[in-house]
Amino acid sequence: MADAEGIVPATEERVEVNTEEEINRRIRKELEACVYYYAQWPEEIDNRLDELDREWDIERMLETSAGIFSVAGVAFGSMHRRWFILPALAGAFLLQHAIQGWCPPLSVLRRMGVRTTREINHERYALKALRGDFGNVRMGGEQSPQERARGAIEAADLCL
Repeated sequence: MADAEGIVPATEERVEVNTEEEINRRIRKELEACVYYYAQWPEEIDNRLDELDREWDIERMLETSAGIFSVAGVAFGSMHRRWFILPALAGAFLLQHAIQGWCPPLSVLRRMGVRTTREINHERYALKALRGDFGNVRMGGEQSPQERARGAIEAADLCL
């Protein structure tokens, strides 16, 4: 296979690279606000981690949407052939997303705040650092909640 460097973005970065910077910033600010909140209410971190375990990422949303359109297209296609365009479009969008990290539904889902696995894990690692799961990250003591949150986010940045 030819070297695709520069043409095909790295797997972990392909969605963020193909998302408007404003949306990426908004998602980052929401992560920071969340971590700042839990720095003040650490007893709620376990519940938030459980929520993150159930959060659907962008890949799952795209795959589910493509599956729904494919099944609907085949079902309706038995009544009229024009519906067979739906599974073809769904397949084309999935292929385009797999290669480039972008497809038309991606923009809509990102605007709705659907995050990548990496972004979800970023929050997860920050919350775990805040909770004290990582022995090499100092949390607590005389630090304010904001300082603990900042330290947890910086620790999570290093994990990714």
